[in-house]
Amino acid sequence: MGKKQGKQTKRKADVHDNGGDLDSGIFTSARPGASLFDTIAAPIKTSRYVQALLGLTIIGFLLRFYNLGGNSLWLDEASTLTFARQSLIGIWESTAGGEFNPPLFYWLEHGMLLFGESEFVLRFLPALFGVLTIPVVYFIGTEFRDRNVGLIAAALLAFSPFHIFYSQEARAYAPMLFFFSLALLFYVRASKSDDVRSWVLFGVFSAVAFWMHFYAIVPVAVLILYALVTHAGAIRSDPRSARNLALSVIAFVVASLPLLIVTVNLFMVRTSSAPTFGIQGFDVIYQTLLQISGFGDLILVLFVILFVIGVAYTWREDRNGALLLVFMMVLPLAASLVLSSRMPMIPRYLIYLLPVYFVGIAATYPALYALVRDRRAVYLVIAAALLISTPFLSTYYTTPQKNDWRGFSADLGGMTGEGDLVVVLPPYMAQPLDYYYSNATDGTLELGATTGEDLATIRGLHPGRQAFYVVTSDIFAVDPTGDAVGWLEENSEFAGQHTGIFLFRSA
Repeated sequence: MGKKQGKQTKRKADVHDNGGDLDSGIFTSARPGASLFDTIAAPIKTSRYVQALLGLTIIGFLLRFYNLGGNSLWLDEASTLTFARQSLIGIWESTAGGEFNPPLFYWLEHGMLLFGESEFVLRFLPALFGVLTIPVVYFIGTEFRDRNVGLIAAALLAFSPFHIFYSQEARAYAPMLFFFSLALLFYVRASKSDDVRSWVLFGVFSAVAFWMHFYAIVPVAVLILYALVTHAGAIRSDPRSARNLALSVIAFVVASLPLLIVTVNLFMVRTSSAPTFGIQGFDVIYQTLLQISGFGDLILVLFVILFVIGVAYTWREDRNGALLLVFMMVLPLAASLVLSSRMPMIPRYLIYLLPVYFVGIAATYPALYALVRDRRAVYLVIAAALLISTPFLSTYYTTPQKNDWRGFSADLGGMTGEGDLVVVLPPYMAQPLDYYYSNATDGTLELGATTGEDLATIRGLHPGRQAFYVVTSDIFAVDPTGDAVGWLEENSEFAGQHTGIFLFRSA
């Protein structure tokens, strides 16, 4: 009796433990003749992982679509609208002619204009791709380690302030991350199985990510380099072992060949002189880690420590996996550090680090479980991920996160009168201004200026008109000498500022 009871107790303990599997002890079997609906619904009813992932995806949807049109369009989003209004061929010609963004996102936004030009419509696709990335990151973590790691990585992404912000921006960053995440998922699968299909899909989705944003080529190159390094011995002994990897490279090149040709020319132009905006030096690394961690120094320190622990714990059982995490974090940051002296570098270009960073952090969970031996701990980790992002979320939806051109334009319209001049510095800032302000309706004359000489010429041509000068800090990117600002200080008076948009008027 005692022995039998002891065996039962041990069996219960084994079922409860089982590596921390949330579905341990749940037994399901497919019913013969079950309908398609029942087949799909069965995992939702029985698997705690599917339930948790579905819950995270729904929460991620709410966080990314709530108040989607609340913030004004800022310069880059207004620029998206400008390009999206062109024809499909015109968009490609703009890229080939010097636009420093690939055409795919503009093509997609061109189609979205069928539904209007509101802030919500322009941001719909990034928000949708942002939501869809959550389950993809879950599968990356599951392939990399197990379903607990996948679930925690998905939670970190779902509540990520950085990802929420760029999922609500009408730019290509969130879409690029979605397709790169798919590429990374198939890369991890291919690394384990050497399956031709997975290698080819890695190449195809890498190409789509590249068509979304030029900087996607950096992590793709790192992944290929990693494969060559880790398989160097096998390739030397039998070059045919690199056949599937070569197929993925061929798939990437074939799918992105026209863009690759354009990229070389654009890269030469972009690096021909020192950048006049962006972040340079080691501040690139700090600001990138700060922002992808959640915009807080304490969170940055915590996440970096957890990432290092995750790499160390992974090293014990999967050295190649640990090396992949290190390669994918260190090399892109190092490349960005070097490139920052020759081209503008901004943390959002490195949004593709998120799945690697979060999987590395989530990889600490097996070590935590080894201490607590309670599979429910995964829910506490998910709750902690939400708690960490709470300070950001508490103000994000109620405080303007971008230049408030909507509010500024309303104020400007209340000051100007018929016949007044509205001078925009630099001239391309007219894109977000004109989305909300109509000089035709207001009866004003809108002009652009870059230098103090431009401003003096405008004043000479219209000596009797009241002038309002709309200025942002971008003026220093096109006029690093400060000549235009110096002219304004001498010949106009400061009339106020609105979320980083400054207004001067003629004295």
